[in-house]
Amino acid sequence: MTGTPTGRLFRTATGTDLVLVRTFRAPVADVWASVTEPERTARWFGPWEGDAGPGRTIRLQMVFEDDAPWTELRIETCEPPRHLAVSSADGSGGWRIELLLTETAGRTELRFIHHLDSEEHVGEIGPGWEYYLDLLVAAGTDAPKAGFDDYYPAMKPYYEGLRGPAA
Repeated sequence: MTGTPTGRLFRTATGTDLVLVRTFRAPVADVWASVTEPERTARWFGPWEGDAGPGRTIRLQMVFEDDAPWTELRIETCEPPRHLAVSSADGSGGWRIELLLTETAGRTELRFIHHLDSEEHVGEIGPGWEYYLDLLVAAGTDAPKAGFDDYYPAMKPYYEGLRGPAA
């Protein structure tokens, strides 16, 4: 049940952005709740705990990862229901992510942006975010959840191809 990879790379003045988009037949407030409320994030990524707000740090459990580790997530920007930016640093490195939501005629587009420090591991990162975003879609529709094996390594060549020829 391997899906079609959707991510694209955009080079910016500060690096590279990996961008994935999902569209929901739901109002923006509902999609916002799915990406910010701990009982809703638990369905597709993991629950979180703490006092959330810009400049604050929460603890997020990544329940679909091996050993379901907890990680600290700093909330950089929170402008309900349209813009959320977070960052994290752990033993495997750091990540900076933005979620931008727009609603048109009862449909909400979620633009997921991972600001990459390097394109080196995009072959692993891209399939991972495809998996999680598809879990988010499935959580909203009660559709069956796919396994990570349906995404990786099948999508790795697509994402490595986005990098272009090796320098």
